[in-house]
Amino acid sequence: MKKLIFVLCSTVCMGQTNQYTKVLLSKKTGKEVSSYSDGFGVAFDPVSKKQGIIDAKGNITFESSYKGGISHIFKNRFILYSEEENRRKSAIIDEKGNELLPFEDQDFNTPWWSKERIIASRQGKESVYDYNGKLIIPDSDKIRFAGKDTFFVLKDKKWFLYDFSGKQLSDREFKDDYSFENERALITNEDNQREIIGTKGQTLHKFSKNVVDINAYPYLITQNKATGKYGLIDTENNILADEIYSDITPEYFGKKEYIYLRKSNKTAVFYKKDRSIYPNSFKYLYSLSNHFFRVYRDKSDQSGIADLQGNIVVPQEYDFIKNFIVSGKDFIYLKNRNEEKLLDHELKNILNEGDQIVGFYSENIIIKRQDQYYRFSVMNQSAVEIKDVKQVKHQDVEYFNILNEYSKPLVCMNNANLYGILDAKGTEIVPFVYEDIIAFENFENEIVVKKEGKYGVLNFQNEPLTEIIYDKYIWMKEALKLNKDKKTDVIYFTRFRNDVAKL
Repeated sequence: MKKLIFVLCSTVCMGQTNQYTKVLLSKKTGKEVSSYSDGFGVAFDPVSKKQGIIDAKGNITFESSYKGGISHIFKNRFILYSEEENRRKSAIIDEKGNELLPFEDQDFNTPWWSKERIIASRQGKESVYDYNGKLIIPDSDKIRFAGKDTFFVLKDKKWFLYDFSGKQLSDREFKDDYSFENERALITNEDNQREIIGTKGQTLHKFSKNVVDINAYPYLITQNKATGKYGLIDTENNILADEIYSDITPEYFGKKEYIYLRKSNKTAVFYKKDRSIYPNSFKYLYSLSNHFFRVYRDKSDQSGIADLQGNIVVPQEYDFIKNFIVSGKDFIYLKNRNEEKLLDHELKNILNEGDQIVGFYSENIIIKRQDQYYRFSVMNQSAVEIKDVKQVKHQDVEYFNILNEYSKPLVCMNNANLYGILDAKGTEIVPFVYEDIIAFENFENEIVVKKEGKYGVLNFQNEPLTEIIYDKYIWMKEALKLNKDKKTDVIYFTRFRNDVAKL
């Protein structure tokens, strides 16, 4: 049976994950360690029921005496809070428990992206501080993060713009607090017109039409208030598409070359580069590469490829079509039952007949060809055999989405019928010593391994998260339940919770 070997470095080892460091610290201290990152975490003592702060060496640098908890913000900054007699008191502390903002009846607004400023709310007022406790913006009616380095501050029912140093940027008054994206915000101005402002409150553009979306800037989506229909203009108020469309959607990901205009169950394409609209007879269009689109047929549940002019260039007879970037070049992958193709920019298939792709990666792909597995170069179509692999566990194509651009490492069986894991280059990253390995959907980093009839949990870095001692496991949406001797341990997937707990 595989045993865990726990070795703590004086500092967090290079390449060691936060997830594994939590396991090591928990084992060393006998406490449940959570939220570990940047050299510190939160530890719960199951005996005293107290929470504290733990460093990378396993030292408890602070222990709370309050009934409440500790939240790790970043590095050595924490929120200490208590919840007693229906009162919530909070403070900002460092790793030793020193109060940088004093323990009071207050709450904090701590957006994940800001490690410079924090909003404190107390007695109906809000203030801005830095993480050393320095007051930046004094008590105001309300304060909202407007962007990476901007605040909207409410005073006497009027909103004003401030920067992160606490300086008021202009005397201009605003009706509401707005959000900036790419240093622009869409507002309704004093004359009830739609306007785009910059981060200092300055006017960038004014519009006579009702602009409702600036995500495709400098192209703007408008809506007719009477009909509810949508149109398209530019920042100079030039009309690019009349307000006759039931929906207009810009591309939010990828190269963002197009805007889709839908009317009567047909989707036209606005191409930003030539400012032209290309009518189309298809209901659904999904951008691929080189001005090709996946087109979908409702009745057959199959897809094909059309060009910008709406011409079908690949018949609608494929179950799955997706664009991949491999070695810096665009390729289109098509799958229909047992047929697979990988098309280059000229729509030429670079695979042999019968080839199957088992892994897509940024520099190469892994293919199965005539019962043997190869690392395949898309640049010169060369194939390097991967030795001693008998089988690769199938990964469903539905795995791929905007968050999962490439395949996970490959769970493989060798010629001795033992399981291990290979990376994109075919290099072993989890040894072939297991009776089974179970990987999960989405981008979970946790895997279940089976050895000598027992189960345990590793991650793709081959770090043991539990010992291999469990009789069975149950996969839930957020966690793995592991059962042994009528007791249940829980491992939360890291994408849901940065914690390891017991039920």
